[in-house]
Amino acid sequence: MAESDNKLIREGLRGLQERLPPGWQVGELAFEQALLSVDALAELRAPDGHRGVLALEARARFEPRDVAALVLRTEALRSTRTLVLLAPYLSKLTQERLREAQVGYLDLTGNVRLVVSTPGLYIEAEGAREDPERSERPALSMRGAKARRVARALIDRKVPPGVRELSTLTQVDAGYVSRVLALLDKEALITRVGHGRMQSVDWPGLLRYCAQQAPLESRGEARTYLEPRGLSALVGRLAKSDERYALTGGLASEAFAPTAPVRLATVWVRDAVEAARRLGLRPAESGANVLFIEPDDEGIFEGAIQRAGVWYVAPSQAAMDLLTSPGRGPAEGEELIRWMLENEEQWRG
Repeated sequence: MAESDNKLIREGLRGLQERLPPGWQVGELAFEQALLSVDALAELRAPDGHRGVLALEARARFEPRDVAALVLRTEALRSTRTLVLLAPYLSKLTQERLREAQVGYLDLTGNVRLVVSTPGLYIEAEGAREDPERSERPALSMRGAKARRVARALIDRKVPPGVRELSTLTQVDAGYVSRVLALLDKEALITRVGHGRMQSVDWPGLLRYCAQQAPLESRGEARTYLEPRGLSALVGRLAKSDERYALTGGLASEAFAPTAPVRLATVWVRDAVEAARRLGLRPAESGANVLFIEPDDEGIFEGAIQRAGVWYVAPSQAAMDLLTSPGRGPAEGEELIRWMLENEEQWRG
C-alpha cells in the first residue's frame, strides 16, 4: 500500500475518533492484506466492551461512477464487515451514491456517514460542499448554459443521442459536448458501452445534479412584481400576450401533477420590465406574487408546451427550476419528478 494511502487511513481514523461518542475507540488492526480486497481493517470498541470491525478503503480520488465497481469487488466482505471509504474529499453526488449502496464514508473535510449494526452506532455529519483543491484543477461543470442545454437534450429523449446529434440539437460544439459527456460519465449519470455510445441516462439524477450546480437564481436576472388581481388574472392576460415567455415553478408543475395552491408565479420572460409594463404589474420587493426571470440562455424555452393558450416550460425544465426555488419549491420539484417517472411516455420523445 502506498504511503499516501497509509497517511489517508491514519488521518481518517483520527477524524473518526473525534466524532465518536464518549468512551468509544477505533484503532487499526494488523491483517494479511492478501486475504482481503481492502486497504486496512479497524476495530471499533464500544464502552460496554462490544466490538466490531471496519473494512477501510482509501482513495485519493473517488467519483460516483466508481461506486458500482467498489460494491461488486467487496460484496463477500460486506456480509461480515462494515465497509468505509476514506478520501480527501467526496462530492455530494458521490456521497448520495455511497449512501444508496449502503457504504460508509469519511472525507478529510468532515463529510462522514457510518452505520454499524454491532456495536450499534450511527454517525452522520456534513463537511465541505466543494472540493478545497478544486481551484488547482479547473473542471467543467453544469453551471454553463451550453452544458445545461446538453443535459436537457439527454433528459428529454428516451434514446440517448450521439455526440454529433447532440451538437446539432443544442447548437453546441461537438468537442464541448464530448467534454460534458465525459463529466456525466465520471459522475455516473450516463452509462456507456465502453467509452463510446451512450446506453442510458439517469435523468432524475441529472436533473438534481444540474439544479445543484446551477441554482435557479444563478440562471438569469430576477425581478419581483405584484399582481393585485391574483395569479389567475395574470395567467389569463399571458394567454392573450405576444410576449416571449414560459411559466415555470408551481404553475408549470400544476399543469402536469396536482399541487397545493400556488402563491408565486415564476415566469421566464425575455424582457421583464417591458412585460411587466404591458401586463400592468407593480414592482414589489415585499408581498410580491410574481417572479419574472430574464434567462441567460434561450435554451430554457426548448420544448415549451402551450395549453389553453398559455406557454409552460417542459416538465424537465420545471423540475430543474423547482428544485432550487424558495419555499415549497424543492418538495414540489420532487413530486414532479415522481410524476415524470410514472408518465415518461407523456413527456420524453
